Formats: sequence, C-alpha cells, structure tokens
Amino acid sequence: MTTASRVDDAHPYLRAASAGVRHHTRAHTVKNNDIPPTPADRLHLDVLHTHLTTLHQFLDQLGEATRPPHPAAGRYLATAHTRLWQAATAIHDAFHLLPAAAHQGADDVECHPERLLEGPPVLTICQRHLASGHAIRRKTTPTDLKTPLHGHTTTCVR
Repeated sequence: MTTASRVDDAHPYLRAASAGVRHHTRAHTVKNNDIPPTPADRLHLDVLHTHLTTLHQFLDQLGEATRPPHPAAGRYLATAHTRLWQAATAIHDAFHLLPAAAHQGADDVECHPERLLEGPPVLTICQRHLASGHAIRRKTTPTDLKTPLHGHTTTCVR
C-alpha cells in the first residue's frame, strides 16, 4: 500500500537548495557594526549563476509540462522563465565587471586549464551562459528578452 506524501516531504532537494540560499543570505547579511558586509566576488556570482541557470532549465521543463493542461499557468511560467534568464544575464555581466581574485602562490598566477575538466573558471560561466542563451532563444523572441523586468503587472486571482 502506498501512502500519499505529505506536503512537507514533497520536493526535498528544492527545499534543501532554498534553505542553502537562505542560510547564505543570512550569513552574508549579519548585522555587525565592526565588520562591514563583504561585497560580491566572482565566486559568489559564479555559484549564483549556476543556481539561476539550473533553475532556468527546471522552470523550462515545468512550463512545458504545465502548458498543455493549463495554458494560462503555462504563460505565467514562460514569463518567469524569461525573467529568470534576464536575472542570469545580469549576474553574468556583473561577474565580468568584478576584478579577478588575487592569487597567492607563484604557481597560481599561471592558468592551467588542463587541471580543470570544465576549463578555466572564467570560461565556465560563459559556457554555461551561452548554453542557456541558446536554449532560451529557441523559444523566445528578442523583443521578449529585452522587455523590462518591471514592465508586467498582474493581479493574483484565487
């Protein structure tokens, strides 16, 4: 006999990912007057970009599955999909505006991409962003991608 899952038990990995982001946010914004908050660095933005592009891919899959039985909900998920792409693009652009991390040892000064399976870190975010860009451009018009983030107003209907 199979029992129905409780709402608390549904999607444990999504809950864990959200909890990780919440924990990092709290740890990063601790109010301590003696220590100023640390600004974003490339590592933070790279990890956040990974999170956003993975969420972007998941939202795409959810939208595809939701659209046939619930077209209105599918359209809202498509809009969220586009907005998430815009957020990932902004993170990618900010990544390239930040200075590269200072290297400590003499051996660290040289780039050794052969040591990393996915290539140098600065290229990894670009490769990930290009792959996501290719996926969204198959389903979205350039006009949709240029729509301002705050241009769409909706009312919640229950």
